[in-house]
Order: sequence, then structure tokens, then C-alpha cells
Amino acid sequence: MTNPLLAAWDTPFKLPPFAEISDDDFEPAVREAMAQARAAIAAISENSDAPTFANTIDTLEQADENLGRVLSVFYNLAGADSSETREKLQRVFSPLLAEYSSDISMNAALFARIDSVWNNRKSFDLTDEQLRVLELTRRGFVRSGAQLSGDARDQHRAVKARLAVLGTEFSQNLLADERDWFLPLSDDDLAGLPEFVVATARAAGVEKKANGPVVTLSRSLIVPFLQFSERRDLRQLAYEAWVARGANGGKTDNRKITSETLKLRETRAQLLGYDNFAAYKLETEMAKIPEAVRELLMSVWDKAKPAAEADAAILESMMLKDGVNGPLEAWDWRYYSEKRRLAEHDLDEAELKPYFQLDRMIEASFDCAYRLFGLEAKPLNVPLYHPDCRAWEISRNGVHVAVFIGDYFARGSKRSGAWCSAMRSQKKLGGEVRPIVVNVCNFAKPSAGEPALLSYDDARTLFHEFGHALHQMLSDVTYESVSGTSVSRDFVELPSQLFEHWLEVPEVLEKHALHAVTGAPIPRALLDRLLAAQTYNMGFSTVEYVASALVDLDFHNGDAPVDTMARQDEILASIGMPHAIRMRHATPGFAHVFSGDGYSSAYYSYMWSEVMDADAFLAFEEAGDPFDSETAKRLEKFILSTGGSQDSEELYLQFRGRMPKVDALLKGRGLV
Repeated sequence: MTNPLLAAWDTPFKLPPFAEISDDDFEPAVREAMAQARAAIAAISENSDAPTFANTIDTLEQADENLGRVLSVFYNLAGADSSETREKLQRVFSPLLAEYSSDISMNAALFARIDSVWNNRKSFDLTDEQLRVLELTRRGFVRSGAQLSGDARDQHRAVKARLAVLGTEFSQNLLADERDWFLPLSDDDLAGLPEFVVATARAAGVEKKANGPVVTLSRSLIVPFLQFSERRDLRQLAYEAWVARGANGGKTDNRKITSETLKLRETRAQLLGYDNFAAYKLETEMAKIPEAVRELLMSVWDKAKPAAEADAAILESMMLKDGVNGPLEAWDWRYYSEKRRLAEHDLDEAELKPYFQLDRMIEASFDCAYRLFGLEAKPLNVPLYHPDCRAWEISRNGVHVAVFIGDYFARGSKRSGAWCSAMRSQKKLGGEVRPIVVNVCNFAKPSAGEPALLSYDDARTLFHEFGHALHQMLSDVTYESVSGTSVSRDFVELPSQLFEHWLEVPEVLEKHALHAVTGAPIPRALLDRLLAAQTYNMGFSTVEYVASALVDLDFHNGDAPVDTMARQDEILASIGMPHAIRMRHATPGFAHVFSGDGYSSAYYSYMWSEVMDADAFLAFEEAGDPFDSETAKRLEKFILSTGGSQDSEELYLQFRGRMPKVDALLKGRGLV
């Protein structure tokens, strides 16, 4: 019987045949597709013809198409709908893929051909995109150890293999801690909780098979619990469990993994000729050097910390008036901040939430994409990997652009956070291929028959991830290796963070923020108060983020620490971390940095991109219309359609004419 993962997909839009795929299909499909890829690589490296772009780079780009297709399905499912079987497969695949990657990057004959094409590039009639792909391909091989030999070569291979295993273990430990912990609530424990929080807790209790409501470690539940629960003891219990993920002892403890990971990254960087991992990692980013990152982060920290400390003094005085003695603690901040927001801005989360229905916010994101780029979304009735998923065909002027899949609700099998991925990326080499793009979120799932309601922050998350999706869907390049979000790490968040700005456009909310019961649009007075409070509590959110980014940078910019928790504490003490605020991601749960090295030394990139997104949206404001067509055309032409086919800084200069300064970010956050 043919493995459905390897067969031709005779499905609408060539979607994966989810209904036919079983977990038993993945390992044989990966091994067969990997064998095919190895054979294709061998054919390139053993080719007796003189190296050309066509017989070396073009063929290399297409060598592992089947493997990529199989893995894109597997890893989407492993992150969004994990199971014991899929976790076991991840542990099998991690060293297997690391070995495969090392075999390719350290294939001397293959690199010699690539190097030959590079050295003779002026003799070929190459397009600008081909030159960029050639440059990135050669650079990627060099940075993966292609020029190493002897013991250094063997050690580099072993380091990569071990890092792959550790990243998988870290992710699975974190998911286990998130999945297994919950706090049962009695009726007395519900004091202060609005009905929407109680309903979410009851739905979570059903999923956990508990006899009543529970608090889980899902952000969509624990954050509102911390905002509204009058039970300080329960807030502390829930908060401490939330920040202790990955640090609970036993088989799911990540602390030793973080230490070993940092040491191995340091070893890898030094084998490749760098002083430390940060120097290695940042070389290919817009920031280039650790000093530039630190300068950005500290310029923001110096504004955010005083703002947060001033807010803390106000919140502590509120707490003392409630008869609670002692300092303000981390589990108190959200509770008293919510009370203060209600007093100062007349904003009540329970009043706001009915206006932010999930379905209406999805429509709002689609509407903005139509007004900006002419994209239309049509629902699709196709088999998907989970009953919660939904799909749409995205088209423009009747021409198919992409398939978009939304997987919005939290569940125990899904890792925390929100992300965008592509089950298939756009490319033209070998024939036009349009993308399949997935947005995964962790919003609270409502009870049957009830509308799904979002917080305003949830709505921002939805817009953020759809901004990433637009980057994938509007991609218009020839080579998959530079398609969509295949850009420098500190540029990849620009489209996503920029798209968040359209949620703040009053006409968007007036049209789509409709009350779940009455259908009435959000009152203008409430909307004005909401928008006026956009920078409320910004000291807190900036401090918790920048602290995490500084810890990440310092972990990698110097000798790897033996004890990561002690080093974390030293770094926070050195910057004067306010007592009542913790890092956004404590080290044992810092998945951005330790589940893989995508954001390692690069967690700062959200803020680097924010400097650009604040300036980029200013271009629309300067044009006098948030939907100005000419500005939108420039945005698509120079940012959204180009992927990594040009240098990131060059792309931004073509769009805006100049590089932005940090002032736009500070102004946008209300810190100046």
C-alpha cells in the first residue's frame, strides 16, 4: 500500500490528505524521503560536468522536496496536536535530521561545486535573486562547518546532533508541565472572577475531566485569573506554577538542558572561529554585533524601568489600602493594574470582551487584507488535522493566492503561545507553487453554542500572526529558500507587528467589534477609552520583555554559564530588575531560545522590528489614510513579496527611503 505522505496528493489545492494519514506513516515516509534526498545530493556532488548555477544550486534547491513536504506536515501536527506517539517520533527524528544536515553541509565535493559557482559567478548570467540565493547558500554551508576538517569537523557534527536532541527534550518537558498542571476551583474560589473567566475555567475543567472549574497554565485562562481573582493565595499558587514550567524537578526539569545547550553553542561558535555564540548568530542579522543589540535594549530599558517603578508604587499603595501588608508581588501586579485601569480609563475587561468575538476579528483581519492588498477569503470545506481548524482560499482578482488554515483554540495537545508556519511555501522553480499557511493560537474555547470571545490582547495576537501569514501568502520569488518569512530574524517580525496597527484604526473596530449578544457596534466612547489606554501598563510589559532579551543576549555573549539560574539572577540584579516584575520567559521555560536556536541571541528581534514597524505605519499616517493604496503597494513590493531575495536593510530603505530611529518605538509605547 502506498504511503499517503509520499503519494501524489489528489486533493483540493494539493492539501495534505489528513484523513488518510496515520502516525504510522511518518517514520517510513521520512526515511524514504531522506534516502531520496541523499541520492539527489550524491548526484549533484558526483556530477562530472563543470559546476554551474543550474546543475548545482537549482538542483540543490529541489533535492529534498519530498522530505520537506513530509516534515512540514509532521512538525505542524507535533506542535499543534501533539501525542505520546508524535513526541516519540520527534525524539527519533531529531538526531536523524541533525545527521542528515551535517552530511550535506560537510559534503566536501558538494561544497567545492558551490564554491566554484560562487567564485565564477560573474561568468554566469544570473538574476539578482539568483546571486542572493548563491550567496546565502554558500554562507550557510560555511556557517554549518563546510570548511572544517579533522577533529573539529567531527566535534561540530556531534555538537549539532546533541543540540537537536536537547531542543526536542526542552520542548517536550515544557509541554508536559503545561499540560499536566491545573488548579481545581471551588465555588468560594471564584470570587471576583467575571462570568467569561468562570465559563473558560469550567470549559477547561471539562477538558481536564475535573469535577468543576479549573485554572490551567494556558495564557488565555491564567492571565484573566490573575487579573480578577480576589484570592491572593490562589493567584500566588497559579502564578508560581506558571513561571516554574520546566523547573519542577524530575524528568521534565529543563535547567540542566539550558546549561548544556549554552555550552554546546559556545563550542560550536568557537569551532567556527567566533568568540562566542552571539557573535556567530548576529553576524547575519540586521544588528550585526552584540553591542548594537545591547545599545537598543538599554536605551529602551532606561525609559521603561522608571515608568514601571512609578506604576509599582501606585499599585502597592492600592494594595496597602486593601489591608495587604508587605511589598507588591508579581502575582499582585495584574490584579491591581486591572483595578487601576478601570479607575483611570473606565475600561472593564468584562465590558470589552463581548465586542471582540473571534469570528468578527478574523473578518476584520481579512477585511484589512482586502483593503490593503485586494485579497479575498472564501471558506473551504476540506479535511484538516483537527476539528477545531478552519480553512479559507485566499485569492486576488479571481486568481488563487494561498490556502490559509486557522487553528485558534487552546488544548492540552498544543504547545503554548501563537505562531505561523507554512505547510507549503511559495516558489516558482520547477513550476508555480502557492503556499499553505497556518496560524496557530491558544484562545479560550467557549462552551458549545457560545461565541468565542477574545481579550484585546488576544485580538492583537490574531492580527500579529496574520501579518506573518501575509508575508508568506504574498511572497513572489523563484526560490523557496528565500520565500516568505525566510529573512533575517530581526526583520521577520516587521510584517507581523506592523499589521497589528490596523487593529487600532477606529473604523476597523467600529465595523467589526460587534457585541456578541446585541450585535451593536462598540460605542464610540468605549472605543475612544480603549485606544487612549493603548500605552497603559507599558512600563511593565516593556520591562518584562527587555529583561528576557538581555538575559538571552548575555547568556550567549561571553563564557557559557555553568548555572543558568544563578547567571539569570546576576543579570537581572545588574540591571536593577523591579521586584514585582519577572522576566516574560524564565530560563527553564524560554522556548524561543532553547527549543531551537531560532531566537537564541535574537529575542531582541521583536523590539528591533518594532522600531521599523512604528516607522512603517507612520508612512500610512503621513499619506493621510491607513489604507493608502500607493503606500500599500510599496509595502507589498519591497517587504511582503520579496522574502529574503534582497538584504533586509536594502528592502526597508527601498520602502521608506531611510532607516528609522528608536524614537518612534519610545513614542509608540508612551515612554517619552
